[in-house]
Amino acid sequence: MTAHAAARRRIAAAFDDAGVTGRLHAVDIDTGTALGTGSDTLVPTASVHKLCLVATLYRQASLGLVDPTRPVDIPAEGRAPGATGLSVMRDAARLSLRDLASLAVAVSDNTAADLLWDALGLDTVNATMTGLGLTRTHAVQTMRELFASVREDAHGDPAALTDPAVVARLRALDPTRTNRSTPREITALLTAVWRDEVCPGEYGEELRALLGLQAWSHRLAAGFPFDDVRVSGKTGSLPTLRHEAGVVEYPDGGRYAVAVFTRAASTDVTLPAADAAIGAAARIAVDALRA
Repeated sequence: MTAHAAARRRIAAAFDDAGVTGRLHAVDIDTGTALGTGSDTLVPTASVHKLCLVATLYRQASLGLVDPTRPVDIPAEGRAPGATGLSVMRDAARLSLRDLASLAVAVSDNTAADLLWDALGLDTVNATMTGLGLTRTHAVQTMRELFASVREDAHGDPAALTDPAVVARLRALDPTRTNRSTPREITALLTAVWRDEVCPGEYGEELRALLGLQAWSHRLAAGFPFDDVRVSGKTGSLPTLRHEAGVVEYPDGGRYAVAVFTRAASTDVTLPAADAAIGAAARIAVDALRA
């Protein structure tokens, strides 16, 4: 058995032990050596699609089509649902496009993301992904529209989201009816960001710094608990879904893009084992690439 085959078996075992179905792709950014399981499976991206959104902002900025410092007035009403950032704030505000991008990544702020969707447009984000060769990465809805579909499918009853039959019919979990990509394409996007192929120079540096702001450390980063290893990532969560994609950078210069998408059998909101499996599987994959 090859080392990569052994790693894939260990990854499958980590997902099984956590009670999730998992899809993963990992790639060495500098050599292109890759490892995956279900790498080309179409998946609902949830908030991981914010990577596409902020990458588009900085690519447009580098082309002179958007000023990332342009201020946006944010009224107190009409904000997207969410548990963080502007979604839970009560007063009107004013922020630049790039500061909205920081909130969309750092705390997965849905309102900040929607203001970016409004400023850039779904078509622009999709065209940017297609231009980068990511032909299966496609957005069909903003965050407010995504959560509106969840409410509609649950008939307006949040408690119904613990019912497996209700969860099974959520359009937001169907990759043919919501924002979608594949693990391979998400790592290709991250690879392009780290290679300065999305936007060069100061814009590329600022985009990479922004992607390092995420506050959550219980998924991908949990697999790399070292002071000298940097993890830049973006999570995504919906009922039964727990995702994260990011870049792991070692002090010896090794750089690895990893995308992990999972779906749990349980509808419980809190599943620490499922969160931990993301970091565990990513670590197995990166260790195999480094070997």
